[in-house]
Amino acid sequence: MLEPSTLIGVRAAGAGGQDGFGEFLLFSAGGLDRGLNRAATPWNPPPALSRRRARIVAELAPLMPPTQTERDARWLRAARQAKVLAWFSLAWMTGEGVLGLIAGIAANSISLIGWALGSVIEGLASIIVIWRFTGSRTVSETSERRAQRAVAVSFFLLAPYIGVQSIRALGGAHEMTPSVLGVAVTAASLVVMPLLGRAKQRLGERLDSGATTGEGMQNYLCAAQAGAVLLGLGATAAFGWIWLDPVIGLLLAGRAVYEGIEAWQGEDCC
Repeated sequence: MLEPSTLIGVRAAGAGGQDGFGEFLLFSAGGLDRGLNRAATPWNPPPALSRRRARIVAELAPLMPPTQTERDARWLRAARQAKVLAWFSLAWMTGEGVLGLIAGIAANSISLIGWALGSVIEGLASIIVIWRFTGSRTVSETSERRAQRAVAVSFFLLAPYIGVQSIRALGGAHEMTPSVLGVAVTAASLVVMPLLGRAKQRLGERLDSGATTGEGMQNYLCAAQAGAVLLGLGATAAFGWIWLDPVIGLLLAGRAVYEGIEAWQGEDCC
């Protein structure tokens, strides 16, 4: 008779007794092991081996290519993020435009007024992206192409606006007064807009969306123009360099034309 503590492996022949496979049923003092049910076979390995296999699968999972369903889910998530950022930009541009206009009129600054009114055109790009990623247009290639060209048109509207304001500032000798509000608004834009622009360009690359990438480029231009206005206000107050701001503005206008042409031709804005 076997001792109660003895563990016995009983080999049972497979189907027909010729296949060479068997199963080892584990018995213990209490009868069948509480895993009665746990037969160790090549298809149902012991728990230790199962854990090892699970660990290997978990380690290799990040190296496996994503399924089409996973890619679609990631794309839709990025599309929602692009739309949220566009709404945030639209709200920011509205507040920025109103405050900038008030500060520009108070300071008698053509460049500051021009920068504030330019927010209207930049807000248009945000509206276009919101339209692009709403409803059935979210997955429409035709809508993407239309949105991309609409963003290109907004570049073409922005470029002459900046250029005209810069030329007016160069040709007109006008007195400017210091504006704390103007400095605060442009400084805030100088910090926020590059962050928004970078986030939108990353999303644009993931979505393969020229409209989103172009909107991000407009955020960069907004920040650059804000920096030019801020520099111009400071340089004019400190050294009387009234020419610096409009010169930088002309350079920005040229850049806007270039980006508009790229967007219209379907190239990625950068």
